Amino acid sequence: MKTSTSLILASSSPRRRELLQTIGLDFTVITSDVDESTAQGLLPHEVVEQLAYRKARAVADRVEKGIVLGSDTVVVLDDIILGKPADEEEAFAMLSSLRGREHVVYSGVALIDAEIARYEVRHSKTQVRIRALTDQEIHAYIRTKEPMDKAGSYAIQGIGATMVESITGDYFTVVGLPLCLTANMLSRFGISLL
Repeated sequence: MKTSTSLILASSSPRRRELLQTIGLDFTVITSDVDESTAQGLLPHEVVEQLAYRKARAVADRVEKGIVLGSDTVVVLDDIILGKPADEEEAFAMLSSLRGREHVVYSGVALIDAEIARYEVRHSKTQVRIRALTDQEIHAYIRTKEPMDKAGSYAIQGIGATMVESITGDYFTVVGLPLCLTANMLSRFGISLL
């Protein structure tokens, strides 16, 4: 359903753009470029909610009107947040720690109505099990370069899908934008899909 309310995605992520296009939303992209460091001691859901809000806020402060959507995703293993790998060695270490085990992916979503400053922040979490990979398989995956800009060093929507043994929860949370949660939130801001 088309609405007169404009949607602004505060993200340079091609995955998030593709997901919004897939569900038929018209939107513009304005990247936020915010500092993604957070205070020590925050729980994973607090981290993704805070960063999603920070991204949306940075863009909302630069526009006069529109609904600004910010999102952030982290991979958590043994209460440790695994971000994007700094290099191939770190990617190998992350993937080695994930193999044969279950971890949790959190995605935060923030919406801000730039005109009236109304906002809502939520999160979704999904459990993922990576199969027992060999060192050779991990090195081969790293050579694809796919892990290098992904939280936890893998992409469930790419070649990394071949490593995922099972998931419990929302697939799109792992991709980086939980679509059911996002659609529900957008409907409360006057943007309805159905």
